Amino acid sequence: MKKWICIICGHVYDEAKGMPESGIAPGTAFADLPEDWVCPECGSPKESFEPQDE
Repeated sequence: MKKWICIICGHVYDEAKGMPESGIAPGTAFADLPEDWVCPECGSPKESFEPQDE
């Protein structure tokens, strides 16, 4: 499981945790998020995220 960071605002999407409050189950891969998913902090598209170095 990876973590993805928004290069615009720094929000981190953690695949292991998901976002249960938004209906995204723990273990949901970033690639499996809907294409129209946006950053919950700043509204940027998925293209604004990149894998976070561990």
